[in-house]
Amino acid sequence: MGELSPLQRPLATEGTMKAQGVLLKLALLALPLLLLLSTPPCAPQVSGIRGDALERFCLQQPLDCDDIYAQGYQSDGVYLIYPSGPSVPVPVFCDMTTEGGKWTVFQKRFNGSVSFFRGWNDYKLGFGRADGEYWLGLQNMHLLTLKQKYELRVDLEDFENNTAYAKYADFSISPNAVSAEEDGYTLFVAGFEDGGAGDSLSYHSGQKFSTFDRDQDLFVQNCAALSSGAFWFRSCHFANLNGFYLGGSHLSYANGINWAQWKGFYYSLKRTEMKIRRA
Repeated sequence: MGELSPLQRPLATEGTMKAQGVLLKLALLALPLLLLLSTPPCAPQVSGIRGDALERFCLQQPLDCDDIYAQGYQSDGVYLIYPSGPSVPVPVFCDMTTEGGKWTVFQKRFNGSVSFFRGWNDYKLGFGRADGEYWLGLQNMHLLTLKQKYELRVDLEDFENNTAYAKYADFSISPNAVSAEEDGYTLFVAGFEDGGAGDSLSYHSGQKFSTFDRDQDLFVQNCAALSSGAFWFRSCHFANLNGFYLGGSHLSYANGINWAQWKGFYYSLKRTEMKIRRA
């Protein structure tokens, strides 16, 4: 092939540049796919809050502490889970040691540093810190139990260092509701197993969640206001784990962190944890 004439050379250069431009555009379009294909299936968990909220190309974010455990992270601590999807990380405490671990803790109290006498929006969305006392949020709990079948464990401790627990083989929040909030985040528990605490929760099954500013119980008065807490009250309760942190025996009736079948209505517990694990 002969050498290009001076008139042909600019045309050849222009054609080459156009071809290179097309290839560059194709490469840029393919880059996100290549990044997705080259990224590990789950975001790496790191120390501290053990999850990378900035990881944007993770194909399978952990739903709960079962998934965290399956990724190889088997130490108690704070991790990120994604009950609402990959763009909304939520810190949670994972109990990886009790009875084989994998427990996603949704309620934790141990020193009274966080006020639990709060309104509806706080209980809906969650509050506190996952490395301290906290409530995970009714909406997050609903989304978790909508996607998997869970068992519930309630761990209790008094100020004399006695411990007990109650387990329930089935636990869910408004499983059939199109709008869980409209349904009142109704509690369903069944399959009680006694770990020394007795059954104070089955009485509450089938009840909507109540706060001092949203009365959804069956009593003529507002149980949340009367009991200084927020819970799935009926008329009113045998369990009031979100009540006042009163530090053991108290004179007031049923407004402490009460689990009636274990310590009655006049003893406020030192530590409580409500946690779920896939059944």
